[in-house]
Amino acid sequence: MAQLSGVPILILREGAERKKGKDAQRNNIAAAKAVAEAVRTTLGPKGMDKMLVDSLGDVTITNDGATILDTIDVEHPAAKMIVEVAKTQDDKVGDGTTTSVIISGELLNLAEELIEQSVHPSIIFRGYRKALVKSKQILQDLAIKIESNDTQTLLKVAKTSMNSKLIAGVINHFADIAVRAVSQIKEERGGNILIDLDQIQIIKKEGKSLLDTNLIEGIIVDKEIVHPMMPKSLRNAKIALVSSSLEVEKTEFDAEIRIQTPDQINKFLEEESNMLKSRVNKLKDVGANVVFCQKGIDDKAQNFLAQENIITIRRVKRSDMEKLARATGAKITNNIFEVTSDDLGKAGKVEEKKIADDNMIFVSECDDPKAVSILIRAGIEHVVDEAERILNDALSVVKAAIEIPYVLPGGGASEIELAKRLRAYARSIGGREQLAIEIYANALEIIPKTLVENAGYNPVDLIVELRSKHESESGNSYGINIDSGKPDNMENLGIIEPLMVLSQAIQSATEVASMILKIDDVIAASGLSKSHE
Repeated sequence: MAQLSGVPILILREGAERKKGKDAQRNNIAAAKAVAEAVRTTLGPKGMDKMLVDSLGDVTITNDGATILDTIDVEHPAAKMIVEVAKTQDDKVGDGTTTSVIISGELLNLAEELIEQSVHPSIIFRGYRKALVKSKQILQDLAIKIESNDTQTLLKVAKTSMNSKLIAGVINHFADIAVRAVSQIKEERGGNILIDLDQIQIIKKEGKSLLDTNLIEGIIVDKEIVHPMMPKSLRNAKIALVSSSLEVEKTEFDAEIRIQTPDQINKFLEEESNMLKSRVNKLKDVGANVVFCQKGIDDKAQNFLAQENIITIRRVKRSDMEKLARATGAKITNNIFEVTSDDLGKAGKVEEKKIADDNMIFVSECDDPKAVSILIRAGIEHVVDEAERILNDALSVVKAAIEIPYVLPGGGASEIELAKRLRAYARSIGGREQLAIEIYANALEIIPKTLVENAGYNPVDLIVELRSKHESESGNSYGINIDSGKPDNMENLGIIEPLMVLSQAIQSATEVASMILKIDDVIAASGLSKSHE
C-alpha cells in the first residue's frame, strides 16, 4: 500500500503478504538454518541416518545429504535455495552436499548476529566475497598434487568418501571397484583427461551379499537370448550391432497382391524367407556370432540365426547399444548388407546368466572397454539402494581427483587451517568487512565441530586442541580422529578428499548465503503466504 495525498493506493492483491527489512531476513535465515540442521547430524563416519517416507509410503534410509534434500518436500523459498545448493554440489562433483549445506547454514547463522549489531548486509556480502576469493587461493596452496594414475591415493580418496556409510565391512572392495571403473573409462583429449560417468552402467539386484558386487569389463544387457536353440555362452565373440529390424519390411503405402494359385502363395512365402535368409547369411559371412538388434526380429530369422549358432538379442535400448559400441569397439550399423568384418566388436565372453529372478546378457572380458558395468548385490532393497548411492559418491570423487589432480587432508583439517589463515587475512582488511571475514572463518569450523559432536566427543576441547596443532608449521594436516577422539595427522591416516569437493562446497555455500542475505523484501501471493510461515 502506498499513500498519494493522503489517499491509500492498493498495489498488491488482497490476501498477499509482505515482509520487509529485518523481519524478512530473519524469516529467510531461520528457514535456511532449519534445512541445514536437518542434515547436520548425518555428517561424518559416526553420522546418523534419516528415514524418509514419501507420499506413496516408500521408505528410504540414508545419510546422503543430496538424497535427503531431494526427497523431503520443502515449501519455503529460502529453504528451496538451500536445497538447490545441494543439487548444484551433487551435479558438479557428486559429493560434499552435506558439507555445503551445513556451511551455508552457519554463514547465515553468524551473519544474523552481525545484522542484529547493525552491520549492513551489503558489508557482510562484500566480506564474504573477499573471503571466498582468498579461501580458493589458500586451498590451492594447501592442496597436494597427485598423478592421475596414482591408484593408492585414489583408493584413499574413494574410501574417505564412503567412510560415513553403512558398508564399513566392504569399503576396500567398493573403493577398488570405483577406482578400476573410473580408470578404465577415462580418455585423454587435447592433453586433458575427460571422464563421463554415464559410461559406467550400474545394475542393482537383490540377493547374495555386498561382497558379491563386482565390476564387469563390458556391459550387462537386461534381455534374454531370443531362441532356445541358440548357445547360452560363447567365447571369443564377434559382435554385430544392428539398429534396423530383422523383419520383412512393410511398404510405405497400401499394396495389394493378387494370388490365384497355391504355387504363388508358396513362392511369396519362399521369397520372404529368402530375404531374411540373405540377411542372416551376410552376418554369418562377415564372421558375426553375436547380434544385438535394436528393433524386432522375425520368427523365421530367429530360426535361421539359431541354425547358424549365432546368439541374438532383440529390442536392445539405444543407450545400451551405444555402451556396447564403446565396450567392444563395434560400430552400430543400420543396413545389414553394408556390415563388414571391421564393423564387428570383440568380447572374450558373451553369456546369459540368471541373476535373482531375471535372465541377463553379460558381455565381458572386453579388450580396453570404454564403457563398463557394476553389478551391485545385497540382501535387501534398502541396502542395495544405499550401496548405489555410496558407489556413485565414490565414482564422483575419484573422477574429481583425476580430472583436477589435487587433494586435501580430510577430517576437518583443511577447514581448520583455512579458518586460521582467513583470520590473519581479515586483520589486513580492517573495517567492518573484517568482521564478516572473521565470521566466515568461524563458519568453516562448523565442519570439524559437527564431526566431533556426531562422534559423541566434546567439541570445545577438541577444536581448541586442533587450533593449537595448526599453529605449528607441520600441523596443516591435523584433523579429527573419530575413533580416538583426538587430533591426528589425516594424511598418515589416509583420510583425503579432492580439492574440487571442498572448493565447490564453499563456493556454493557462499553464493547462496550471500543471495539470501541480500533479500530484504518478501512478497508472497495469497495462496502461498501461509506455507511460507
